[in-house]
Amino acid sequence: MLAGMSEKAGVREVTDARVLAMLAHPLRRRLLDVLRVHGPATASVLAERTGQRVGNISHHVKALADVGLVGEAPELAKDRRERWWRLVDRSLRWSGEALADDPAAEAVAQAVHSLTLDRHAGYVRAWFAADDEEREPWRGSSFSMQRWLHLTPDELREVAAEVSALIERWGERELPDDGARREPVLVFAYGVPAQP
Repeated sequence: MLAGMSEKAGVREVTDARVLAMLAHPLRRRLLDVLRVHGPATASVLAERTGQRVGNISHHVKALADVGLVGEAPELAKDRRERWWRLVDRSLRWSGEALADDPAAEAVAQAVHSLTLDRHAGYVRAWFAADDEEREPWRGSSFSMQRWLHLTPDELREVAAEVSALIERWGERELPDDGARREPVLVFAYGVPAQP
């Protein structure tokens, strides 16, 4: 296991500011998402999916590999020149609180949280800006919800565990072989103390 990381229930807890800095880079974050959605890929495939040059992708994939976020998948290569990459971990988690002993690392964690929120909001805005034809099959299935709750910190942790377990169950299920077309769907949730 790499320094600055610990395993908890299949989730990598990131405690190293170098790893968090990788998550702050938009293209590197997108590469992780592409690998998460589509599985292992070569730099050429990643370049095609992101509209980037292969050399640029290779540079960023190697940087992600240097901090243990991606690793090679040599068993997928057709020859010695072909390099396949895969995610090392299924999921990542980080918090500024876990890095409170290092103000610089805590600031990086908070920046990554902010950038992540911006990314999530961007996906939602793009969905609402999509044309009617693209949205039609999904009418009534996409959702947005909010609810004000009165909770203790322990109760909020319990809610987080229940929501996480639900999303994990759907994310890890074996896909039925029923011929139905399934698209990538981003599901995210936040539960934070706030005042109306």
